[in-house]
Amino acid sequence: MTYNSLASWLSSATLPDVALAIYGCEPDEAVLFRELAPRFGVVPTITDAPVSEATIELALGKRCISVGHKTQISNRTLLALARAGVAYISTRSIGYNHLDVDYAGNLGITVENVAYSPDSVADYTVMLMLMAVRNAKSMLRRTDIHDYRLDDVRGKELRDLTVGVIGTGRIGSAVIDRLRGFGCRTVAYDNRPATSADYVPLDELIRVSDLVTLHTPLTADTHHLLDRQRIGQLKPGAFVVNTGRGPLLDTEALLTALEDGRLGGAALDVVEGEDGVFYADRSNEPIESKQLLRLQELPNVIVSPHTAYYTDHALSDTVENSIVNCRKFENRKQQWI
Repeated sequence: MTYNSLASWLSSATLPDVALAIYGCEPDEAVLFRELAPRFGVVPTITDAPVSEATIELALGKRCISVGHKTQISNRTLLALARAGVAYISTRSIGYNHLDVDYAGNLGITVENVAYSPDSVADYTVMLMLMAVRNAKSMLRRTDIHDYRLDDVRGKELRDLTVGVIGTGRIGSAVIDRLRGFGCRTVAYDNRPATSADYVPLDELIRVSDLVTLHTPLTADTHHLLDRQRIGQLKPGAFVVNTGRGPLLDTEALLTALEDGRLGGAALDVVEGEDGVFYADRSNEPIESKQLLRLQELPNVIVSPHTAYYTDHALSDTVENSIVNCRKFENRKQQWI
């Protein structure tokens, strides 16, 4: 049974209602949860507060909860959830790095992510590539102060570049599909090749690419996948784009290469140490991350606040899939599917 047919069947079947506690819910998410949940026999209880020991009461009497990705979930909170009777956590994200999945499993809690349109991140990734190779940040900064001179450095065209795509899951594959239209050479690396891309060993990809883009999950094995050694092997003038997770690359090593003028630039939608900084107005507060400040001072580095996923379509997918996954979990437990 396909996902769409399952969603259709669930929305039309007569089944007992499922109670779902939804944590860290933004206003636009709340609208969709309230609209879609009844179609699947799900009764939502919604809060904008993140899940924590202080908010456990909301989960009492509910086997399923839905959480956002913007805050870390401590093991103490997971233990409290297990004691409250929670057996399933749907995280409204692709990544799991904000909670300890293995520890949750030892407590008897199943954790699953959601699928959403890869196009949101893929589109944004290509936009960042174009902005990086056309020196968009320095150009926009100058025109904002009415300096309309051309940049000292000419931009590059994607068709003249070799782009290395690290990670070819749904998002990485969607990026490769888009790049075909630009006529550039594309090489790829993945432990489990799943597309018709030109796969090469990682170190070869690093050596031959004019631009490297990161789309692999963050795990213990991929932490600092682009470390000091690999960043040192990048072509002089190469660009790095990261819309995956900040710790996939060694920020200090990247900064050194950028400040030394070895690299052409970087475009980062995610950065190490973004927790507690992104998703809030910090304009009147000191930023404690010295690395983030150094990145933002550089004229050839674009930083955006983990927003690549943030589209209407992706939000709708995320909410619906979180509801359906919880419904499926309860149905599996009751052996109705």
